[in-house]
Amino acid sequence: MKTEIQSIHFKADQKLVDYIEKKLRKLKTYYDGIIDAKVFLKLDNNNSRDNKQIEIKIHVQNQSIFKTQTSQSFEAATDMCIDALKTQIKRYKEKLSGVL
Repeated sequence: MKTEIQSIHFKADQKLVDYIEKKLRKLKTYYDGIIDAKVFLKLDNNNSRDNKQIEIKIHVQNQSIFKTQTSQSFEAATDMCIDALKTQIKRYKEKLSGVL
């Protein structure tokens, strides 16, 4: 799976990039028809503690699966986002098998 990670208004360290890529690779165990993934990391400039936002867009055959999550750290936001994407991918796969 091809993965593209963009950090907006800051430079993401390699440890964070590796963490996100590792989590995204695990999605392949649920559905191997994933084509690519695009990840956007943003820092909100507000004074709240939950100012780190991640957006993940996964492309499957004829559709895109998208999730946005905000948290205190990018790792926590990634974990929550990946959990939600697992559910969406499972639903998509069930819908495909129902059509066939």
